[in-house]
Amino acid sequence: MVALYLTATAPGAGKTAICAGLGKHLLNHGKKVSYFKPVTARNADSDARFMKQVLALSEAEDVLSPVISDLTNAGVIKEAYDRVAKGKDVVIVEGMADKSKDNGIVAALEARVVMVVGYTTSLPVADVVAGGKELGKHLLGVVVNRVPRHKVDKLAGELSAPLNAAGIKLLGVLPEDRVLSAVTVAELAQRLGGEILNNADKTTKLVENYMMGALGVDSGLIYFGRKLNKAVIARAGRPDIQLAALETPTRCLIVTDNKAPAGVVMRRAQEKQVPIIQAKDDVDATVAGIEEALAQSRFNQERKLPRLSEIMAGRFNFKSLEQGLAG
Repeated sequence: MVALYLTATAPGAGKTAICAGLGKHLLNHGKKVSYFKPVTARNADSDARFMKQVLALSEAEDVLSPVISDLTNAGVIKEAYDRVAKGKDVVIVEGMADKSKDNGIVAALEARVVMVVGYTTSLPVADVVAGGKELGKHLLGVVVNRVPRHKVDKLAGELSAPLNAAGIKLLGVLPEDRVLSAVTVAELAQRLGGEILNNADKTTKLVENYMMGALGVDSGLIYFGRKLNKAVIARAGRPDIQLAALETPTRCLIVTDNKAPAGVVMRRAQEKQVPIIQAKDDVDATVAGIEEALAQSRFNQERKLPRLSEIMAGRFNFKSLEQGLAG
């Protein structure tokens, strides 16, 4: 049995997504896999619930993610870990939000480590190398996540030399993807502080694209027809735009300025079974709220797994990972 520890250079790098992708791959290749994430306080963290579903685990969530007030206590951590590790080949261990606590847990579990690096326009390669050296013999390699598609190959080439020189393996450079960053209609409404006016039973669908209002009905039909699985943002006083959007495949309509749409729009949305979110702010503030929601989106939807598996199959070095776990 081996502990596979996922750490990240910063919050929001995508640890949970990579945990799910690695766990699902190992499970599909005949390994008995479990999940472990110690926390310092019980909160609304849903990672254990999600991974329990992904890996079809029987243990209770508070066993998979126990509250451990002192994460420097190796004995307590090991005891909690052993409860989920029994009979397993690999335990996926999700690291802490506070990276400074990772090294103690890694040492206590004698874990193998994958470092997840979230892409930024000025990727701190020196910091990645320093973090990798700090993990020493425990580090299996680094994966860079959410990289703009047009930069994936170039970045992989640029990183290879400094990482190889430091003795660090580059396990993968994964592109950003609309499906993986998508949020549900309900999550979007919650993030915006908006009210769902109708069709609440349709709010579990994922929103992958966002479009602003067009000039009018005729041009709107062509414009809004360009994208699927979308949310359309329109001012409350533009029923023409709202109606045009509703004639194309639309996940939800977001009406701004804290005003309900006209009755004709409400009736058409009901016929089309499209939820309407009444946003409390104007267009600019609503768009800013959507951008914030996307930046903070969590990987907690099983329906995203096929797309994640497809991306990782083409961009992640599973052979190197498996050799590291076996060694």
